[in-house]
Amino acid sequence: MIKFSYTILYVSDVTKSIEFYENAFGFTRKFITPDCSYGELLTGETTLSFATVDLAKTNLKDSFIASSLQAKPFAQEIGFTTTNVQEVYENALKAGAIAEAEPKVKPHGQTVAYVRDIDGFLVEICTPMG
Repeated sequence: MIKFSYTILYVSDVTKSIEFYENAFGFTRKFITPDCSYGELLTGETTLSFATVDLAKTNLKDSFIASSLQAKPFAQEIGFTTTNVQEVYENALKAGAIAEAEPKVKPHGQTVAYVRDIDGFLVEICTPMG
C-alpha cells in the first residue's frame, strides 16, 4: 500500500514560514531541526513540511525553480478545507498572506478562496466537497 505522507515547500526561512502557517491557519508545529533547515507542521493526516532552499539544492542535481511573490504562482496549490472560508481567508491576510481571489461560491456549491503565502505558494481555502 502507498500513502500520501507529506508535501515539502522549499523556502528561504523555515522558522518564519512555519510561524506564518501557525498564525494564518492555526496549525501546530511538530518540530524544526536544530539548524532550522527543515520543519514540519501537524495539519491532519498529511504533513506539511518546509526545507530551506539551500537544503533542497543539495538533494536535486539540477536545482529547481524557487517560488517567489515576484513571479506568478506555480501551476499547483496547497488546499485546506474549512466550514468557514471567509474567516480563515481573513486570518490568512492578517498573518501576511497575499489575496489572490476572495471567497466565491462555485457553481457546484463549494466556497473557494485563494491566497499566496509569504513565500509565494498558492493556497486554496475551501469548504469540503460532498
